Formats: sequence, structure tokens, C-alpha cells
Amino acid sequence: MTEKKRLDSSRPFRRADALTGGISAKTLRGPRFRTIFRGVQIAACVKVTPKVRAEAALRLFDPSAFASHASAARLLDVPIPTLPDEHVTVFHQRMRRHHRGIRTHVFDTMDVRKVDGVLLSDHARMFVELAELIGLVDLVVVGDHLVRKGWITCVDLVAYCATSTHRAARAARRAAGYVRADVDSPMETRLRMLLVLAGLPEPAINVRIRAADGEVMRRYDLSFPEARVIVEYDGRQHIERVETWEADLERREAIDDDGWRILVVVASGIYKSPERTLLRVCRLLRARGHDAVPAQLDDEWRAHFPGHAGAI
Repeated sequence: MTEKKRLDSSRPFRRADALTGGISAKTLRGPRFRTIFRGVQIAACVKVTPKVRAEAALRLFDPSAFASHASAARLLDVPIPTLPDEHVTVFHQRMRRHHRGIRTHVFDTMDVRKVDGVLLSDHARMFVELAELIGLVDLVVVGDHLVRKGWITCVDLVAYCATSTHRAARAARRAAGYVRADVDSPMETRLRMLLVLAGLPEPAINVRIRAADGEVMRRYDLSFPEARVIVEYDGRQHIERVETWEADLERREAIDDDGWRILVVVASGIYKSPERTLLRVCRLLRARGHDAVPAQLDDEWRAHFPGHAGAI
């Protein structure tokens, strides 16, 4: 029997199994293989993806263990901050193992699913798990993404968090209350949360402007229809095509003709000068007669948007 038949080295394998299968320790130390975690290797030619790392971590545990927390999020391509370690959850303390680069959790519920051959936390469970790793705004980004993908509804997410006994359930419940449907991007979520945490009225999402015949002419990501104000995140770094630039000018002319005002926010307005962004929105809403703008902004936003060097 050949070595190839004994071992599928294109997937993570335990070093002990390879030795039992006849591969020498010298070969395993050589250039043909790489180590993912101590005791788990793979062929050196294989790209180590989030799925490969999760599978490698699970090789070290009982077959009932599953990828959870950040590992589950990465497997589903959910937008989360860069976090170290893989996360594995087991059902009993006696199944717990300690390995460098892997965080082991114990929980006794079965809210799991199999995705692409890997057992991982269900969507709602993963949301609650992430509440112990990431902050409020990043967690709302996750929730908006899950709802946008159609994996869960806002109502079901809130209901799950309300009954969860996980130690991070309280933080998850708060974040779930901010999750909304039809949000197009993480930066749109961050911009909305900046406004809300500062005490400004919550903007409407995806307002559609229709022609007399009902046809949708324009769609505004975030807006305050009462004041005819649009707050729009623009992630473009430069104009790549003349056609795009011209279409944008025409759109803005149409917005002006309808009596709306548009305020554009770029990445620096969220990460570097969020206070300036808030003051811009406040000034515009007041000028347009919005009656729910507070006399003074709530300082809660400062803890979640640390780039607040001050207004400029």
C-alpha cells in the first residue's frame, strides 16, 4: 500500500496517525509537511484557510466537538476583527484539552450545524459567543450581516439572545436590539451606530424614492425622511471611471431637485474624526428643522469609536 493511500495529507491529520500509518518522523519533519498545531500537520503545498485551521483544531478533540466563536465566524466569512486563536467548544469538562493557539469552551447545548463538512455553531449561537470577544459595534456588524444573508431574522435573533444562558448573553441581548434588516455593508452599520450611540435619532435604512408610476428611482442607505437628509457612506478612494463620476453627479442633481440634502461620510470620518462627523450631521439636521436632535450629544459613542481626537 502506498503512502498516499494510507494518508490524505491534503487535509489536516494527526501526527500520531501518520506515524501509525508508516510515515517516519523524519519525513514528517521534512519540507513535504507543515505543522498547523502541535500534533496536527498537513501537506506543505496546501493553502491554510480558515476551514483548514478549524479542521486542524478539531482533529485534537472528540468528534462531537465543533468550531465556535471566531472560528465559526471565519468559516462563514462573517466580518469580524482580526482575532487570534481557533475556538473549539466541547460538551463536557472532561473533553476539554489545552493546546497552544486553541481556546476551548464548554457548553452543553446542541445549537450546531454542519457547513462544508465542518461542525460549527449555529448562527444565533455564534452571535452570542462573539459577544465575549468583540465590542458592541462590531457585534452589531455581525448581526446585520447575518440578517442580510438571510440566515436569521432580527426577531429570531432577539428571541434567541433573550433565552440564552451563555455568560455573554447580556452583551449579546443589547447588540441584538440594534440589529437591522437590509443593511448593505459593515461601514454602513458603523456609521448608523455612531449616530445612534451619540443620541441622534436613528436613521431609516434603504428608503426608496419612487416615481409616480411606482418605479424606484433612488435608494438612500441612511436617511432622515422627516428632514429630507441623506447620510451616506462612500468607500471609494478615487474615481475610477468617468461614467461613474458622471452618474454620481446626475444622482446628486436629482437629489437636490427633490429638495433633499446629502452628507457624505468617508472612512476617516468614522475612524479618525467621528466627532466631526457627528457635528456635521447635527448641524444639517438642525438646519433642516429636525425636532429630535438633542441639545447635547451623548458621550457613549466615545467608548466605541476611539478616534475622537476632537472636532476639526
